[in-house]
Amino acid sequence: MTSISDSSAANPRFGSRLKLLRDKFAGKDIDGIIVYQPENRYYLSGFTGEDGYLFISNDKAVLATDFRYTEQAGKQCRDCEIVKIAGDMAGWLPDLVSRLKIKKIGFESGFMTYSFFQRMRDIFKDKLPGANLVPVNGVIEAIRAVKEPEEIDLITRAAEIADGAFKHLMERLKPGMTECQAAWELEKYMRENGSEIMPFNVIVASGPNGAMAHYEAGNRPIQAGEPVVMDFGARVGGYCSDMTRTICLGTQDKKFRQIYDIVLGAQLAAIAMIKPGMTGELADSMGRTIIQEAGYGEAFGHSLGHGIGLAVHETPRLGARSKDILLENMVFSVEPGIYLEGWGGIRTEDTVVLKDGKVKIITGSPK
Repeated sequence: MTSISDSSAANPRFGSRLKLLRDKFAGKDIDGIIVYQPENRYYLSGFTGEDGYLFISNDKAVLATDFRYTEQAGKQCRDCEIVKIAGDMAGWLPDLVSRLKIKKIGFESGFMTYSFFQRMRDIFKDKLPGANLVPVNGVIEAIRAVKEPEEIDLITRAAEIADGAFKHLMERLKPGMTECQAAWELEKYMRENGSEIMPFNVIVASGPNGAMAHYEAGNRPIQAGEPVVMDFGARVGGYCSDMTRTICLGTQDKKFRQIYDIVLGAQLAAIAMIKPGMTGELADSMGRTIIQEAGYGEAFGHSLGHGIGLAVHETPRLGARSKDILLENMVFSVEPGIYLEGWGGIRTEDTVVLKDGKVKIITGSPK
């Protein structure tokens, strides 16, 4: 275990995030935490590598990683001491924890696998008998949920790229094009216009395939007169956008227009009524009630929305049993839908932010 660098040019953004986390230590009865979940690790350190362990005590932050990433970590993580590790965890973990003087170390119980936990538990039992592992879940995610202005700017840029992709596809989409071809047009445009890796696989679901909420594009040719559900997003600076539009090539029949209006009405009502201080459960009901009253409650099987940031699904959750409290500067989706087996589906989704006491829509594509 070798120390590579020391924190010399700290970034105030990461410093303030570390302080927010340390302020939570007492309430969780810990004096340090090990962070392994990739988005959490990046959020607190700036490290984008695929493997590494971030240890945070009351006065230090140490990123432990192997030779593949130490140079990268030294450039990205100015708020951390970088430690080069090699071999089995039992060979370096005890010395690092002892040096940081952590006696009650939190771990991300919602992310860590049971086998990994067992390995750490055995190491602590054999070589750190005075230290304890304490399960901690959702603490970092709750801090991440309230976005800083720079984070909202990145999400907005990602939304603008996705909006451009939708416009691009609408100028080219025609009957006979397959779902995969349409999905590739979206992804190709986003990558060529500044998006990093896709936040999720692009969904293009035509006709009866649209009844599957998370269907992925296949080789089915898109036909005139049927619903086509398209769910996609871009990523900029690590931050995601997420939007869904449902269109119909050619003439819309009465059923399409009726269901589309119900879904759009539910979304617009929720956007108008959601306020800071609401629970995710109450926010969900703002859109769900309209769909239920129209007789399609059983056809709306997912939640109204989810947080969006470094992950495309994160805190808060706007769902029927969610106790998450919506706060200013939280970014999330509003996405009611109706799905009818054998016919298809209609979903309308925007990325939005709670700003100045109300919902502001970030995605700008027409509905």
